Amino acid sequence: MKRLPVGIQTFRDIILNDYLYVDKTEKIFDLVTNPKGVYFLSRPRRFGKSLLISTLNEIFEGEKELFKGLWIYMSDYVWEKYPVVRIDFSKSKARNSDELINYIVYQLDKTAQLYGITLEQTQYDIKFDELLTKLSGINKVVVLIDEYDKPIIDNIENRELAVELREILKGFYTIIKACDEYIRFVLLTGVSKFSKAGVFSGLNNLKDISMDMKHSSLLGITREEMKDNFKDHIDQFAESERVSKPELIKRITYWYNGFCFSETCEKVFNPFSMLLLFDNARFSNYWFESATPSFLIKLMKDKNFDIKRLKKMEVREESFGAYELENLAVLPLLFQTGYLTIKKYDKNFMTYILGYPNFEIENSFQYSLLNSYSGTHVDGYLIDLIRALRNDDFETFFDTLRIFFADIPYDLQIKKEKYYQTVFYLIFSLIGLKVEAEVKTNKGRIDAVIIDKDIYIFEFKFDGDKDHALTQIKGKKYFEKYQGAEKNIYLFGVEFANKNVGEWVVEKW
Repeated sequence: MKRLPVGIQTFRDIILNDYLYVDKTEKIFDLVTNPKGVYFLSRPRRFGKSLLISTLNEIFEGEKELFKGLWIYMSDYVWEKYPVVRIDFSKSKARNSDELINYIVYQLDKTAQLYGITLEQTQYDIKFDELLTKLSGINKVVVLIDEYDKPIIDNIENRELAVELREILKGFYTIIKACDEYIRFVLLTGVSKFSKAGVFSGLNNLKDISMDMKHSSLLGITREEMKDNFKDHIDQFAESERVSKPELIKRITYWYNGFCFSETCEKVFNPFSMLLLFDNARFSNYWFESATPSFLIKLMKDKNFDIKRLKKMEVREESFGAYELENLAVLPLLFQTGYLTIKKYDKNFMTYILGYPNFEIENSFQYSLLNSYSGTHVDGYLIDLIRALRNDDFETFFDTLRIFFADIPYDLQIKKEKYYQTVFYLIFSLIGLKVEAEVKTNKGRIDAVIIDKDIYIFEFKFDGDKDHALTQIKGKKYFEKYQGAEKNIYLFGVEFANKNVGEWVVEKW
C-alpha cells in the first residue's frame, strides 16, 4: 500500500519517494501540447494547484523518466526542454507595495541566476521583460505562476492596499502579453477570479479554463479515481469501520464529494480532505478546519445576505463568475472559495443551480455562521433541542431556546425579524433536521417548518401576540401543504420580546 502524500505538493518528491499519485497527465497532455497555451485556472484553496504547477515544471524541463508508468510517458508527447520561470506567491508576505515588488524582483533574480543570466534592469516589470527576452535565447519560455492573487486576498479587508497591490500585479502580468513572441506556455493559478477589467486587463490572450468542461476534473479526485487509486486504503478503512466497501464509499461521497466546476456537473472530491481521511482513518471536517472564512462571513452579514439561499439558488454565470475589489459581491466569493458549487445547469435558460458541495462544507459553514451570529458555542444546546423536540417536550424545547438567545452577546443582537429567523434556521439545519424558512403557500408565507418524525410549523410574532400567530397559521391553513405526509402536525405561535423567545402556544392538528 503506497504512502499518502499528506502536505507534499512537489511532484518530484512524490514520485521519487513512491507516494501515491493520482495520474492526471492525460488531462495535462491537452494543455501542454497546445503550441502556445496561455491559461488561467481558478480553484479553491488546497485543491492541488501547486502540485499541478510542480508537475508542469517537470514536464517542461524534459524530465521524462520521472513520469515512467504514467499516461503521458507512453504518449506521443515530445519531451523538449524549455526554460521555466516559476513564481509562487503563496510564499509572499506583501504587507505593503514595497514588499510585493521586492518579492517579485527576488524571484526574477533567482530564476536568472539559475540559468546563468545577469539582469541589468531594476524596475520589476522591465526586469521581467528582460528575463523573458534573455531566456528566449535558450528556447521559448514557460511561465508558471502559483497563487497569483494571494497578495490581494491577504489584504482584502484593507481595500486601498489591495487595489494598490492589484495594480502592481496588473503591470507585472501585462509583460506576458508584451513578450508573446518569446512564450511557449503560461499558466496562472489562484482562488479568485477578478473581472477582465481587473488584474488581467492587459493580458487579453489569456484563456480562462476554470469552467471548461474538458478541464473540470483536472484538479480534484473523481469517484473512479478514488476507487482505483485508494483501493487498499478503502479496504483497510472499511475493515476498521466494520462496514462494507460500498457503504464506506457512500459515506465518503456524502462527506467529501460534490465539487463541480462546469455545466457537465462532473463531481470531484477535495484531495486535501481525502488524503487526511485515509491517513487518519476518521471522518472530520479537514478542509474547512484548515482555514476560517471569517472575512466571508463578515461580508455576508454586512451585505445582509440571505443565508437560507445557500442550499439552492438559481443564477446566471455573470452573477458568480468574477468580481471587483471595488464592489465585493458575496456570491462569486462563495463559489470561488469552494463554499458553494454547481449542482445543475439549465441549458434552456443558461442558468446554474448553486448549493453546498457536500456534508463537510454545509455542516462546517453553518456551524461557523451560527457561532458568528450568536457569538457563542452551540454544541450543548443542539443536543438538548433535538432531544426535547423528538420527545414532544416542548417546555424544555423553548426553555433551551431562551437560554441560547440569552447567551447571545447584547451587541450582536439585532431587533430585526430576519436576524432571529436566520439563527433559528441555522440551529435546526445543524441539528440535521430538514428545516424550511419562509415557505410559500397559496395563502402566504410560513415563517419556519421543521420536518422530522413529525411536522412542526412555526409562526413568529415580534413584539406581537402568540395567539394571533396561531390564528394566522390556522386562518391561512398553512398546514394543508403537509396533510398528506401521514405525520403528526404541530402548530406553534411564538412571541419574540426583549430579544428573546417569549410566550408560546402549541396545537396539534
